[in-house]
Amino acid sequence: MKKYVSLILMSMTTFCFAQTSTETLVADYERAKALSLEYVEAMPADKFDDRPTEGIRTFAEQFLHASQGTIGLVSNGTGADRIYANANLEKDPKLQSKEEVKRMVTESFDFAIASIKNMDESTFGEIVERGPFKITRLAWVQKAHEHISHHRGQAAVYLRMNGIVPPQYKLF
Repeated sequence: MKKYVSLILMSMTTFCFAQTSTETLVADYERAKALSLEYVEAMPADKFDDRPTEGIRTFAEQFLHASQGTIGLVSNGTGADRIYANANLEKDPKLQSKEEVKRMVTESFDFAIASIKNMDESTFGEIVERGPFKITRLAWVQKAHEHISHHRGQAAVYLRMNGIVPPQYKLF
């Protein structure tokens, strides 16, 4: 029975990995990049220091934090050398402007896309341990996508508070 269950689990894992390729990941990241840049573009330059309430990130900090997360999580998954490893992007006063946020969002996605393109799909199932987390390379890359989606969703509130309808979601 144990062997049967193991065989089923291995088959399911293989099926899941077969459904995901570097090509599909790159397409997802290209779409996420375009949507994220539309969000950044939608916010007026003089509102990048806005926050819905004290104690939470500004609009600029949301995207700088998300950019750093994209870099770190994708680096964990792909093994690519992390850019801005010793920086705290969201707290850097030189990066708080619309133009700098746009640049950092672009750089983070370009890093992610290039790193994913260089991934060997046969390594998707390898476990990578960072802190208390032990997950596959593919899961790290997927978590990066989830992370940017989460913060972009939060940024939608900032846009709406300024009377701006957030850009249309790009499912495909």
